[in-house]
Parts: sequence; C-alpha cells; structure tokens
Amino acid sequence: MSKLVTRTFNYYSCRHLYRCSHHFRTFSTDGDGKTKPETPGGVGGGYNDEKYPSGEFVFRQRNSRENFGVKTRLLFAWPWERFERGSVLQMILRGEISDQLKRFSKSLSLPKICENFEKAAYDPRVEGIYLHIDSLNCGWGKLEEIRRHISDFKKSGKFIIGYMPACGVKEYYIASACDELYAPPSAYVGLYGLLAQASFLGGVLEKVGIEAQVERIGKYKSAGDQLTRKSMSNENREMLTTLLDNIYGNWLDKISLAKGKKKEDIEKFINEGVYQVEKMKEEGLITDVKYDDEVISMLRTRLGISSTKILPTVGYRKYCNVRRSTLGLTGGKDQIAIIRACGSISRTQGRFKTPSTGIVAEQFIEKIRSVRASKKYKAVIIRIDSPGGDALASDLMWREIKLLAATKPVIASMSDVAASGGYYMAMAADAIVAENLTLTGSIGVVTGKINLGKLYENIGFNKEIISRGKYAELVAADHRPFRADEAELFAKRAQDMYKGFVEKAAISRSMAVEKMEQAAQGRVWSGHDAVSLGLVDAIGGLSRAVAIAKQKANIPLDEQVTLVELSRPTSPLNILMSMGNSVVEADEAVKELIHEMGSSNVVQARMEGILFEKMDGSPYADSIFAFIKHYLRSL
Repeated sequence: MSKLVTRTFNYYSCRHLYRCSHHFRTFSTDGDGKTKPETPGGVGGGYNDEKYPSGEFVFRQRNSRENFGVKTRLLFAWPWERFERGSVLQMILRGEISDQLKRFSKSLSLPKICENFEKAAYDPRVEGIYLHIDSLNCGWGKLEEIRRHISDFKKSGKFIIGYMPACGVKEYYIASACDELYAPPSAYVGLYGLLAQASFLGGVLEKVGIEAQVERIGKYKSAGDQLTRKSMSNENREMLTTLLDNIYGNWLDKISLAKGKKKEDIEKFINEGVYQVEKMKEEGLITDVKYDDEVISMLRTRLGISSTKILPTVGYRKYCNVRRSTLGLTGGKDQIAIIRACGSISRTQGRFKTPSTGIVAEQFIEKIRSVRASKKYKAVIIRIDSPGGDALASDLMWREIKLLAATKPVIASMSDVAASGGYYMAMAADAIVAENLTLTGSIGVVTGKINLGKLYENIGFNKEIISRGKYAELVAADHRPFRADEAELFAKRAQDMYKGFVEKAAISRSMAVEKMEQAAQGRVWSGHDAVSLGLVDAIGGLSRAVAIAKQKANIPLDEQVTLVELSRPTSPLNILMSMGNSVVEADEAVKELIHEMGSSNVVQARMEGILFEKMDGSPYADSIFAFIKHYLRSL
C-alpha cells in the first residue's frame, strides 16, 4: 500500500440510523466465559484484563409473553421480511468483507454478517445456519469477529453446518468453529501454512533511471523500502517474522482447541503437505466428504422434510432486510453512537473516490462535531479499519476525537488494521480495543522524493526550472537529486514529524516518551503484543468495545442500549454520479493527476501494505508501474 510518486511524499507510514439492541452481558472473564485469559506476551507486560468487562454474548431465553410479541410482529412484517417457518439461513462467505455497512454492493459487510448471526439466534423461523465458506479476501481481525459470532450463535442451541469447497488457512479458521463441516471430494485443500512476502523495485528503478530518495525515521518503518532496496532489511524481517509467528501460533491454538487435538499434531498435518480432502476426514478435521446437494438432502432428513420437497432457505441478502425490531431485538433508552472509519485517510474527497471509499477527514470531522454537540449519545465507538494516509488529516481527526472524548466516553475498536494514521486516530480515545491479530502501531515517518533525471536523459526529455527562493524547487525538481541543504531540510522535517507523533502517542496513552519510543520506531505490532506494550487496552471485538463504553458512561452493564450507526451506506445514485463524473471528466482528471504527481506536497501517515495480503496499489503507483512497463517494452 505504499505510494510510488514523482512528487514529494511523506509517510508516517443527514445520517443513517441503524438501531439495534445490545444483548451482551459483561464479565471479567475470557471470551468463552471461562477463567482469566492467557496474558498476552511481547515486550513490556502489565496487561490486566480484569480492568474491563468482556462483553461476552449471553443467549437469553424468552418467556411466553415475549414469544407472543415476536409472533405478532412477524404476522405484520413487511413482505421483504417474510419467509417460510422452519427455514435454514444460508450464507456464503466469499471474497472481500468490508467493515462498513453496505447496502448496494456485491461485497459482504461484516456488520451485516454479525447481525445476521445474532438475529438468527432469536428468530423462531430459523432452524439453523448452512454456512458456505469459500476463498476469502480479508484480514485476521474480521475472521476473529466472525468466528466469535459463530460461537455466540451456537449458544442458542441451533445447528450451524459449514461447507467448504476451498480450504485455505483463513477459510478453515472460520469453518472449524461450526458444529459440522463438509467438503466436496474435489475440494481445493491448501492447508500448507502461512507466509509473508515483500517485493522490491530498487533494481528495476535503477535500470530505468529512477532514483527514490528516502529519509526514514524509525528503524522498522519499511514504507519506502520497496522503492529503494533490492532485498528485505533485517529489521523488517524481524518484524514480519514476529507477526507471522503470532498469527500462526494463534491459528494452531484455535484449531487444536476446536478439534480437540494437540498443536503438534495439527502442525504435523500441515507439514505433510496434504491435498486430499479424504485425508482431512481421516484426521478428524472435517465431518465428512459430501457434495452440496448431499448436505442439503441430509438437512431435509434432519428437519423431517420429505425428499420430494425443497429445503426452505433464506439467503444472506434477504435476511439482511429483516429488522431487529421485528424479532423483538429492540435497544434500551441509552444510545451509543458508532462511527466507522475504513480505508485510506485523505483530507478531502478525491476525484477518483466514490463517497464510500476511504476516510475523508472533513466528512469524518463533521460527524464527530455533530455527535459532540448532541446530548442523545452517552458514548461513542469509533470503529477503525485503516492503514493510514494523509498525516495532516490524521492529526485533525485526532484533535476532534480528543475534544469529543472530553465530553463523553470514546472507545476505539480496531478491525483488521489500525496502523500509522489509523493508530493516530485511535490513540485519542479513552480506551482502545483490538483483536488478537489486528495489525497496529507503525508509529514512524518516511519522507522523500523521486528523482527522474536519468530516465529523462535516457528518453531525451528535458526539464528546466526558473525559481525564486532557496527551497522553491524542493518539490518541483524531479529531474535532479536533492541538494545537500535540501536533503538536510527533508531529514529535519521528518524528524520533527516523528517527534510530534511519538509525543502525542505518549501523552494520549499516559506513557513516558522514552517508553513509547521503544514501542514506536515504525514497528507494526499484533493486537496480542500491542496490549502488553500499552498501545492497546483490551483484546476483543465490537461487543467488548460496547461493554467498555457502557462501563465508562456509567450505564449498568446488564442494561440494553441502542447502537446508532452514523455511517451511511452508499446509494446507487451516488455511485452512478461518481462514475459519471469520472467518465465525463476523465481527460481533466488525468491531467490533474499528472500535475499532482509532479508538484504536490502532501504529508502522509501510512503503514507499509505488504503484510500477509496482496498489495493495494494507489493510482500513483499504478501510473508509475504502467509507465515503467511501457518503457521496458520499448527498449
């Protein structure tokens, strides 16, 4: 996710109401309701999980009066909320899963997935869940949240059966939580382990005459390495190795616990390179080998449905239309606002972005200020899933969150990633909750520019600049390297930005600057380690963030609250308008992009995006890569 640009670049690395009740009891135990959780490892220590309520889901049996009320509501439900009693909720988890509310999108929405699990637990029309788990493209934080909701659903006593045509480590991580798990004979089995990889363009850029001049503050800050290096640095290797060990260790722990096996046996199975699904059955990792129609036939028999009849099912999207109030899942009088911050951070709406793409600071700040002025909300949860972005935007949002926290409790809840600018936002909250495998931290700075002098010479391009002012060419001169005084200015500027980042992090986390420095240095931490370093307060998902918000707002922990989502799903009209603008103004937009690449001076706060996922290229990176590709073809 690092940007490759020909301009100067700097890295630190009317609302929609969505009402729901909160059916969570708060304990000072672990997520399974057992004894105290295992203390996270890592540098530092001193983590006390008993300080905060766990927010564990408790399934509450309804009395006859409540059941009658639900039946009455279902009788008068909207047509799109109706389906046959005795149905099976069939959900397909495949591809990208967003942390945003999505109404008109093919991609799945984590909030909607989790809500469907909870609604199905209480819906008298739903007998159980048939969960198809296919190739997934999301981080481990979201997988943790989904897995937790599967476990919560099972407390209702209803069945949940998994079907897995493609079995990778992420898919099996979710599937292993189901009561039963099936796979077709031809299933793709890929339980071969995990890897982290990084690509380096240093040698490529050198051959085509492009020089990336990078000033990095923080020895673990790997953003920029892709442009300057030909191999992985020792610090980056150390960081990635630790993260990989955390994820792999957690995976082994959860799978061995779910299947009642020793970790050593699970690891031995992985190292055997098994690709036959029959072998998974022999080892007890799946229930049986069956095709989808055979599982459906089995469900018909289990539910007492004739083989000549179709199994009544309700799909994910239709079930998303069932209101919580229809099922009697109404909230209490106290309201807690949820503001979602997902994607890269920018200060203003970019030309190439749809209204739902990324975090736009001016829009986010508007929401924060409206919540601060409102007396309706007892507390606020900021749900973050962001690798960072524009540093100025991050700082402006940090300030507004800090002002909000002075008026009412603010809890940061981290999803897959909340690093660099994402962590910058979170550290303004009263408490930070992360998943075990959330990627966070990355408190560091990298700054520099791209020198295209040799490339220009090779292709016969000439650029001349007439300027006034000693540093007027600092940004614009992409045809030559930094002068000594310019390089010194850039280094001082980067050091000053880093110092400010660390000092604000230390103040926000009530920590000595020296101690914060040990956790900074641009290093990315898992939530598991971040909590012991003091970067994070508690391990858990959104439900735990809600419980902590109630605690800090002096709301009784067993009292229901209403969660009000302030993130508005993108409408088809907005999407079409964005597409139309992009087409109509394409020529102008390309010209503007080229101009920005050559002259803009935007400071950014972003985490390097090479960790366990495919790189998410920026428009600048795409443009440069395309330029290099075409140039190489012409040689």
